[in-house]
Amino acid sequence: MLKHIIRTRSIRAKAILTLVALATTIPVAAWNVATRRATAHGATLAPAPAPSAADNPVEARRRADFAAMQTFRPGYAFWQHVFTIPDHSIAFGSAVDGRLLATFPAKGDWTRQAVWTDPTLAYILEGQRLSRKLSERREQVTLLLERAAGPVLQNSTRGDALLRNVRRYGPFLAEWSAIYERFGVPAEIGLAQVILESGMNGTRRSEANAVGFCQWLHRNWKRLNYFSPTPIEGLNQTTQAPYCAAYLSVLATKYGSFIPALSEHNAGGTNVGRTLINGEHLGAGDVRARYFLGSKLARDLRALPGRQYAHVYRSYGPRSFLYAEMVFGNTFNVKSLIASTPQISIYAMRTPRAISLAEIIRRTSLPADEVRRFNPALVERVPAQATLYLPSYVSEFGPDVAFWRRSSSPSYVVVLDDFMRLEAGAERWDDPAFAPVLSDFKRRFRETNTEEGGVMATVLAYAMDQSYTSSRRTLLSEFRNSARVRRLIERGMLELDAMRDAQGVRVAAATF
Repeated sequence: MLKHIIRTRSIRAKAILTLVALATTIPVAAWNVATRRATAHGATLAPAPAPSAADNPVEARRRADFAAMQTFRPGYAFWQHVFTIPDHSIAFGSAVDGRLLATFPAKGDWTRQAVWTDPTLAYILEGQRLSRKLSERREQVTLLLERAAGPVLQNSTRGDALLRNVRRYGPFLAEWSAIYERFGVPAEIGLAQVILESGMNGTRRSEANAVGFCQWLHRNWKRLNYFSPTPIEGLNQTTQAPYCAAYLSVLATKYGSFIPALSEHNAGGTNVGRTLINGEHLGAGDVRARYFLGSKLARDLRALPGRQYAHVYRSYGPRSFLYAEMVFGNTFNVKSLIASTPQISIYAMRTPRAISLAEIIRRTSLPADEVRRFNPALVERVPAQATLYLPSYVSEFGPDVAFWRRSSSPSYVVVLDDFMRLEAGAERWDDPAFAPVLSDFKRRFRETNTEEGGVMATVLAYAMDQSYTSSRRTLLSEFRNSARVRRLIERGMLELDAMRDAQGVRVAAATF
């Protein structure tokens, strides 16, 4: 019976893969940041060639990722609302198409203080006695909404982090977009992660001591600095952006998709590796299907009473399950912010000496707060050989290193294109036998003698250090070959099927 069920699940997984293959042929809107790069001062950033999915690995990867998101998590657009509605509310949306249905106050009378985006659903609370306990009330309303509107997602709103920073940092989004795209990362995906992680605040610090733009741990910035030929000031967004983008580019090339690459940022490479292996056990072959099926299995097993399946899901939790979905939902916000916020230029100067804030103010006539808006890490002075950012170029502060404002070097373009066409496969990349391939690319990037080439060389050195000095490869090999894991998956699938037969299929409410 077990073998029959596993075979049946394999057939189901293959059917899903067929849907993914069909979905990838559907045109997906490609948001070309190059068309949005006119600044408030009339300057124009270096134009980017229009991508073609047929010959551009980034565009092909992006299209396939959005198609897979539409297939496996069609409600992902819901998350754009979660991160633009101020805190202290509960948002409910459709898991079918992501549209916002209603918003309720975290504290207050839901029968009178609801904001119905879809007014036709307001009747569902008529005559209902809602629980005083918030978690139970959320579940009640979820069930009521599902009867009327189908599967529902719901989450507490998280808009404060972004909204408080839009006026101050929103005008930089086009420049940051150009930086991300220089490293082969679609701007809407890279900056959507930034919205999720820091709300664009370069000085944000988490309880886990993650800091800055894309919330890297302090020890990771320190290690990255070890490999960098120039100082990396981890609190300046425009300093951080190239490294955040380059690392995401490396991971997306490793996996062949931005979806598990984003998840590794949140959950770690070992958890993502286990998730992909679980997807393999369910019969999925494509990396996106493996990730989504494996992540759903981890989420569903974690929701069962007790911890009998903990060996399967480990520390892969609810936020890990939602992470890539939340990022892709925020891509709508990136597009909207760039279109609605006047954009300004960012120029970069590599300082040959330490330069004080007083000297910068005196030379530029900018107020201190405006200088610090461009350089959040600046307290009293910019260190020698660091980078100073300003709304215009000042030659006496050092050579121009704003690489994103210039056309790409042909040598860099060739190396980056070759790199992004490397055969994907996490198991292959984590094998030390693959190190010479990455070492050669590290050399080639450095030999382009470009700023962006130097960043890629530094990040590759960091990524290799992370892969080849950890126990991840051994842990994943043991997990892949574990008979205990296979038995737990088979037993867990039986238990989940029994629950679905008894209770009906239902999408779990989203919470993190």
